[in-house]
Amino acid sequence: MTPNVNLAIVVAQFNSEITQKMLEQALKRSNELGATVTYICKVPGAFDMPIIIQDLLEKENVDAVATLGAILQGETAHDQIIAATLSNQISTLSTRLRKPVTLGVSGPRENLHQAQSRAEEYANRSVEAAVKLVKLCKDVAKQNDHTRQ
Repeated sequence: MTPNVNLAIVVAQFNSEITQKMLEQALKRSNELGATVTYICKVPGAFDMPIIIQDLLEKENVDAVATLGAILQGETAHDQIIAATLSNQISTLSTRLRKPVTLGVSGPRENLHQAQSRAEEYANRSVEAAVKLVKLCKDVAKQNDHTRQ
């Protein structure tokens, strides 16, 4: 049984031809799983997500945050720096604020065709992981409560 999950979605506007498709798929998958999308926040790019993620994680009506974006390879290592920084920040925020944040951002080192072909898959995975992690966190919390009694 799917728990009642209040999900926030943070989506990068950079590469919007891809990320809009990701957002549509994430909303569809959320609905299929019975999750309630409480917020949709559009940020300029993937690098800009952490501050909004933090604000969302601090809200009582957010159980998890799913991120959506596409980091395409350019002529420099810029894509690798953005991806590494973002994944580090997401992990830090999730563990510090004790709520799941899922990485539905494709890349680095991918071209436009790869990003387009992966868009729906990454959106689905981000939402599915968020829902599963909320359930798992609730289960662990219940086990800890029973252990303390």
